Amino acid sequence: MPPSIPAHDSPHQHQALGARFGSLGFAVITLSDTRTEETDASGKFIREAVAAAGHCVVRYNLVRDDANTVVPALKAALADPDVAIVVSNGGTGIARRDNAWECIAGLLEKRLDGFGELFRMLSFQEIGAAAMLSRAVGGVSSGKILFALPGSTGAVRLAMHQLILPQAGHLHFELHKHEPASGAIEQTPSAARSQVDRP
Repeated sequence: MPPSIPAHDSPHQHQALGARFGSLGFAVITLSDTRTEETDASGKFIREAVAAAGHCVVRYNLVRDDANTVVPALKAALADPDVAIVVSNGGTGIARRDNAWECIAGLLEKRLDGFGELFRMLSFQEIGAAAMLSRAVGGVSSGKILFALPGSTGAVRLAMHQLILPQAGHLHFELHKHEPASGAIEQTPSAARSQVDRP
């Protein structure tokens, strides 16, 4: 009979520890050549889901799916001290104009391969073999968690509800658990930063 897992090493215990950080700051970046802020249904869904989960959207940008705009938007979000998690949507396919994956993957210092694997597994259950076309990816960059999602609202809903939001606190805890207790990670995003950044 295998030994029992110590309570402090259990997934539930890790999630409880992650919850001590309270409301986390999210940056939402929509990458699209065709959407506007008014038609950005996926970006709106992410922001509403983040707020419903008790977190805070401190940045929102809609930029063209081009390296000259994607990389600066990502670096600005990653440099923001109020941001803990960055979520982009769009640009993860294989069409010629889908350039986001290369930009985002190039910024990752540590890959969360399990995120993409689980996302495509769950997508397969919904849309079948077409799930292989998604290059959704996640990882760590500049001390922040970074996720790149497809642009469809269905894909965004799946990723946010089943993967990202349930593990947000746990991910944040694991990333920062060896830092001094007095670090900036204990801070809740300021109310002044709760307003959305315009593109």
